[in-house]
Amino acid sequence: MPEFKTVDQQLDYIRKGAFEIIRESDLREKLARSRASGKSLRVKAGFDPTAPDLHLGHTVLLRKLKHFQDLGHSVIFLVGDFTGMIGDPTGRSATRPPLSPEEIMRNAKTYMSQVYRILDSQKTEVRFNSEWLGKMKSEDWVRLAAKYTVSQMLERDDFHTRFEEEKPIALHEFLYPLSQAYDSVVLKADIELGGTDQKFNLLVGREIQRHFGQESQVVVTTPILEGLDGSLKMSKSLNNAIGIQDKPLEMYGKLMSIRDQLMWRYYELLTDLQLAEIEKFKRELHPMQAKKELARRIVTEFHSPQAAEEAMEDWARQFQKDEVPSDLAVIEVPITSELAKEIVGSPEQGTSPPLGRAALKRLEISFDDPGAFSAAFFNVDVWQRRGQTDSHGLFAAAIRTDKLLVEARLVASSSEAERKRRERAVKINGETVSATQIAKVVPGELVVRVGRKIKKIVLTTANPASSPS
Repeated sequence: MPEFKTVDQQLDYIRKGAFEIIRESDLREKLARSRASGKSLRVKAGFDPTAPDLHLGHTVLLRKLKHFQDLGHSVIFLVGDFTGMIGDPTGRSATRPPLSPEEIMRNAKTYMSQVYRILDSQKTEVRFNSEWLGKMKSEDWVRLAAKYTVSQMLERDDFHTRFEEEKPIALHEFLYPLSQAYDSVVLKADIELGGTDQKFNLLVGREIQRHFGQESQVVVTTPILEGLDGSLKMSKSLNNAIGIQDKPLEMYGKLMSIRDQLMWRYYELLTDLQLAEIEKFKRELHPMQAKKELARRIVTEFHSPQAAEEAMEDWARQFQKDEVPSDLAVIEVPITSELAKEIVGSPEQGTSPPLGRAALKRLEISFDDPGAFSAAFFNVDVWQRRGQTDSHGLFAAAIRTDKLLVEARLVASSSEAERKRRERAVKINGETVSATQIAKVVPGELVVRVGRKIKKIVLTTANPASSPS
């Protein structure tokens, strides 16, 4: 029989990093009964395997699941292989394209190897909701759908907005919250965890459980973690994520790049430090020291103490001493037609670097011919014979750094690139880029730093054409 902490001690632990508990009085009662009987509560969290890799944003919920595991309760990691094929409509302005069963299962397999970096594999019950949802007959779905109304569904913000804007809402999207709710019925969940964006679905679960004669689950929501940019939700597609399978140095470097204010939120949501300890860090540690400690803790959790120490030493050698690692990966950025316009300027954009446009005109090279442009771009002899450049070829004209940084995935947007330039946080080949959109560069490999991110970039030809003569 597990030995539970007092109810108040458990509540304090559960509250840390939680956004909302619905209802806390119900949770207190469930915890008291559990402690008196010695029977652990069943705590459920569902994950639709819509992508193969997890990032630190996902771990906020996983950590809360681990907290319940630490308290001796039974945790259920639910893989939404069936609901993943429906597609979660949460926050969507249009119907989400469904994934195939094959994609779902591929992603689910990679999930399992990643979640056990946080959860105890020996104490985690793993279930797939296709076990029961995949076996339901037509009449079962009709009976389930009868327990909720269209007007109730339209109370949900995203559905309501789409309805008001006369955007399509597919009928199968109504099945998603009902399916998630029925998962709680089958699993007899006492508590369900989810992000704040899942609140509607979680509350549907409370009501559907009552329809099936069960006591309503307590809902515990966790905050949505901001990505490296400090504003948008962490997401691989937004290029602002830290993957839990990132290499130690990459993970450490990304964490060292976040803003100081965001660092404290990461401390609260991504570590087990109590709020009092975090406040002590704020008072006593220099922000740089505190950030190093945060990075060390997180790398240790997902790799090892030794890996964290090595990453810290490598980072200090590379970034504080301005050294470039010898094994730095090379990123190729092709000179597409659009990027060519950004580089040399064009009449439409009203930009005119000193050599670019005039020189291209003399060579009769079109902006819309990326192959010819690329060939000329790399043909130093041509430019020297025309007297239009020095030994650096067209690079001597100028390059717009914002487009380059976005293409190299060093920043998420041109506006972020502009902000980094204003902060004098952008260096190309060791030279700080001024707070303008133009930077002079030399050919070959460009070592580009944005804050503490560093990449080696090579501009390559697109649709190669014959060099002009």
